Amino acid sequence: MMDSRMFLPALLLVFGLSTVLAQSSAPDQVCEAKNGTNCEECLKNVTCLWCIKTKSCVTYPVRTILPPHALCPLNDARWGLCWMNFQILIITMAVIGGIIIIAFLVCLFCCCNCENFGSKRFEAKMQKQANKMKTKQEERKAEMKQRHEEIRNKYGLSGQNQYSKFA
Repeated sequence: MMDSRMFLPALLLVFGLSTVLAQSSAPDQVCEAKNGTNCEECLKNVTCLWCIKTKSCVTYPVRTILPPHALCPLNDARWGLCWMNFQILIITMAVIGGIIIIAFLVCLFCCCNCENFGSKRFEAKMQKQANKMKTKQEERKAEMKQRHEEIRNKYGLSGQNQYSKFA
């Protein structure tokens, strides 16, 4: 049976994440070894967090998602970029995520609404065409009736049908 400590590195290697494996092998020594350096040096390793207040490079606390205030306040913490503090990074990501969700919902609403509007418009167009055809047909019927009446009058057949009394 494979040991769980062996499974994770093997899985990471299979998926080509050797850099993460190399960094996660001993992150405590890597980050804390850069305590005397600057922010840029510290943040070259993605597992490290730079704290401006204490000017120290610490390992990013992966288990707590956000670094605890005791480790470093959010507005003094730097991760990934030295010029952007963690608090602004979180707010920016939340705003961008919110905009993406709102844009998706608006697009979804517009697509559904436009589709219904289009079908209603198509139905209205078809109804209008049907009404036009019905009107033309009624006009033709009236013209035919009028012509038949004129022909009957011309030949003196306008009176009652002579065979109607037998019916």
